[in-house]
Amino acid sequence: MPNLTIRVGDLNFTARWEAEAPRTVEAVRRLLPMRSRLIHCRWSGEGTWIPLGDLKTGVGYEQHTSHPSPGELLIYTGDLSECEILFPYGACMFSSKLGQLAGNHFATVIEGSEQLPEMGRRALWDGAQPIEIDEAD
Repeated sequence: MPNLTIRVGDLNFTARWEAEAPRTVEAVRRLLPMRSRLIHCRWSGEGTWIPLGDLKTGVGYEQHTSHPSPGELLIYTGDLSECEILFPYGACMFSSKLGQLAGNHFATVIEGSEQLPEMGRRALWDGAQPIEIDEAD
């Protein structure tokens, strides 16, 4: 399976799909290519997110966690809060105003992780950042 390319402004990342979450990977693949805005988290700590609103992925919990490491991308498929993709850059506990959440770990950054702190800094201090996610050729 091809890797993911992620561009946040002029920062470039490569991520690998997580084989342990095949249903989630297929659901996210249907959303690609994705072009959106990356927003700093309000509740989760050192993380950013892409709001997906009322999107229904049809996937329940699969390889889910509330404590992702930097560069571990999660998708919350939405039942207590809106559907979203979480992109942590540092210490993170996935939460919303309703409390702790768990998201499906579907991809992990394998190149460009040294840029994660800068990505977070920009989202925090400069506001929403343009993000593009697609599969590599």
